[in-house]
Amino acid sequence: MSNMEMKKGALGLRADTPGERFFNGLIEENPTLVLMIGMCPTLAVTTSAINGLSMGLATTFVLALSNAVISALRKVIPDTVRIPSFIVVIASFVTLVQLIMQAYLPALNKALGVYIPLIVVNCIIFGRAEAYASKHGIVPSFFDGLGMGLGFTCAITIIGFFRELIGGGTMFDIQILGEGTVLPGAIGAFFGRYQPVRIFIQQAGAFLVLAFLIAIMNQVKFNLEKKGKDTSKFGSGGCCNDIELKDPKTVKEQLLAKESKGAQG
Repeated sequence: MSNMEMKKGALGLRADTPGERFFNGLIEENPTLVLMIGMCPTLAVTTSAINGLSMGLATTFVLALSNAVISALRKVIPDTVRIPSFIVVIASFVTLVQLIMQAYLPALNKALGVYIPLIVVNCIIFGRAEAYASKHGIVPSFFDGLGMGLGFTCAITIIGFFRELIGGGTMFDIQILGEGTVLPGAIGAFFGRYQPVRIFIQQAGAFLVLAFLIAIMNQVKFNLEKKGKDTSKFGSGGCCNDIELKDPKTVKEQLLAKESKGAQG
């Protein structure tokens, strides 16, 4: 097969290579800003940048390693117990993360609370196990998990950063702006002095910042399309990578055919 005939993936890279899988999760199928999955921790724990960063790194650890293990066992696990097996693997890594945090980062573990054990049922992790790791090799599966995890980490850290800065004047729990501080540059000319906007550290603030970031991502995609760049991979979803996307009718027929084949099996 020539290079021209090779299947292309994220950013035009050869599909299913470590680099392509990494950038796919980081940019083209970013779980938070493109696919918009895993919204529960995204909205709940991002009251500060450090919470977002910690939650993201914990999820990345579980995602990358569970992807690698599930890929290694994919030919051994019977299809009838596939889902319970995935849950056992994922839960083992989540337990490891929680024990480490309880031992060395008790304050952070308390701040994240129930959302650490709930990583087990995070649809990002289970979705990648089912859609990718169970069908591909260990190395690309590991980088698929790493890219998805870091894409999630970047998104929720940025959300936490803006919520914390606007709502409390802090950055990674360090006081940057006090009430009445003169804001610099054009921001200061428009807003004058800093006043904490407390709504940003409440639930509504998470929705506001998330919506703003998604709007930026959509604008970037629109600008790329105007320049003639191929953006068809954005948000295509890993579960449908093996379906030839020609038109909605074709996609529906292929999905129905796959479901029918699975039922017969």
